[in-house]
This record gives sequence, C-alpha cells and structure tokens, in this order.
Amino acid sequence: MNENIKEKEIRGHKNGMAALVLITVSYIVAIALLIYGGSSEGPAGSIIFTVAIIYICVGWVLYLGLKVLKPGEALVLTLFGKYVGTLKGDGFFFVNPFCISVNPAADTKLGQSGDITDNGKSKLAAAFTGTGNVAIDTSSMKNKKISLKVMTLSNSKQKVNDILGNPVEIAVAVMWKVTDTAKAVFSVDNYKEYLSLQCDTAVRNVVKLYPYDVTENVDTTGDGQADDGSLRGSTELVANRIMEEIQNKVTDAGIEIVDARITYLAYAPEIAAAMLQRQQAAAVVDARKLIVDGAVGMVELALDRLNEKELVQLDEERKAAMVSNLLVVLCGNHDAQPIVNSGSLY
Repeated sequence: MNENIKEKEIRGHKNGMAALVLITVSYIVAIALLIYGGSSEGPAGSIIFTVAIIYICVGWVLYLGLKVLKPGEALVLTLFGKYVGTLKGDGFFFVNPFCISVNPAADTKLGQSGDITDNGKSKLAAAFTGTGNVAIDTSSMKNKKISLKVMTLSNSKQKVNDILGNPVEIAVAVMWKVTDTAKAVFSVDNYKEYLSLQCDTAVRNVVKLYPYDVTENVDTTGDGQADDGSLRGSTELVANRIMEEIQNKVTDAGIEIVDARITYLAYAPEIAAAMLQRQQAAAVVDARKLIVDGAVGMVELALDRLNEKELVQLDEERKAAMVSNLLVVLCGNHDAQPIVNSGSLY
C-alpha cells in the first residue's frame, strides 16, 4: 500500500454559481461579438469574429469545472495523473476543468449498502466475487463521488469449521465508512472489494477460535486457561473480535469499521440433526439429574420425619425397600398406582 498518500481537502472553491453565471454571460457576449464581428469590415472585425468563434468552440470546457456535492459526498480530483485534493461538504463548486474525479470502486456494489440506484434496486451483472458480496454495475452512468456515510456490508452466509471441527454457518453485518478518501482511492485497487474480502477472512479467522456451544477444556482467549466462550453464548464478544480483526486490515485503506453484528448462526445442515439430538440428550440428562437430586432429598426428609415422630420402626432391609419404592415413585415418568397394604408390615 502507498502510505505516503494523505488526504488534502480543497477549500475555498464553493463558488460554482458565480462561475456558472460568468461562463454563461461570457457565452452570450461571445455570440454578440460573433454577430458584430461578422457584420464589421476591416482587420478589427475579423479579429473579433475569430476570437468569438474560438471561445464558442472551446468555452464549454469551463462547464466541466462545475461540481455539485450533496451532504456526505466527496470527490477525489487528479490533474494529469497527480492527486490535487478532495472536495468535501455540500455545495456548488468550481475547480480546474481539466481535473478528473477518480473512484475505482464507483461501479462496485456491496450487498445492503447505500450503493443502490434511486429506485431501490441495484443494477447487477452476472459476475460476482467468490462470496457473492460484490457485483459490478453494468450501467453506463458512472458516479465518481465517494460516499462518506455509514454503510452496511451484509456478508452472505459462510460455512466455517469451529475450534472442534464442526461446520457452522455464520453471516455478519459490518457497518463502515470512508475516513480518508485519498487512501481509499490510491492505496488499494478497489476499496469496496478489499473490504469485502477482509470481512470474509476475519470471520473465518475468528470463528475457528470458538466452539459453537460452551465446551469444557477449550481456550478461546489465548491465555492458556479454559473458559466458557462460545459462538452462541458470546456473540457480542465474537462480533467485537471480528470488528477489530477487520479494522486492523482496512485502516491503511482509509476505512473505519463502525460496528459489526452476527446476523445468522447455525450448525451446517449436514450435522444440524445430529447436534440437535445431542442437545436434546444433554437436556434430558440434566433434567433427570435434577429429578434424582430432588427425589433423594425427599426420601431423606421422609426417613428423618418418620424417625423423629417414631411412627414406625424399620430395620435396614425394610428401610432399603422403602427408599427403593419412594425413588421409583418420585423418579418415574408416570403417575404411581398406590397399593393399600391391609396386613402386617412384616
């Protein structure tokens, strides 16, 4: 990247209306002189006629120096290949008519960003990048203005292996804006495609550090200690790490990452059913463990109360049978069918 390029803001050129009036009046005067010179005789009339003809033929070039910018727009200008500065701020400007506005990413459209046509539909060609985030506008109208607004890059879903090797699908929305127009235009070939690629790379680099769900003996922070970080339970932390990863890559391209959010997260279809069964089994085990713990407490309480009230004297064998019956009743999935014993307990 060319780190020597620094943005230079062009100031004091918000005089487009005055220039427009002056150029138009000059054209009117040139037409009047053309008529006057054509009807006059002598060398003076010929000179006036010739000057008027020349101005009428080439004077329109001055109109190329008129530039109109809306709020949140900028124009990067070069003169014979040399960067001369950037126009910023809304207004009507007049600059050197030989200056050319440069924006290599003018025809590149990012999904769900501000780069759409006025009717709300992007004019997209059939050729996409590998991730499906960038397309080329085939319209002949080329807008060289650079948007300074906060825009959104919504990545298509990616299939990435987590730290345990399980394939997961994830999509991330990145809010970004151009902060240095000179770096954005001259440091990289196409700053929008560059941003899209870095987003995809950052997502893969960060996701592979985390398990999908909380897993024992997994270090996600790199401090050598196991933690409870996961893609599903630490979405805010994961999104912040993705944002930092992208920012480190695009700073030299004059881009600032405002925010990043995970918009979609799920197991890949080929293992989703198996993972669902595992989650269901874990839930059943946890539920059974809770039921058993409660049943043991209730049996213990029952035995203590019986001993305390001295309602019945039980030997160890009868006590074991009672415990077994109570656990069966308390831990069973169905309602118990009581049996009344009318005979002797022994």
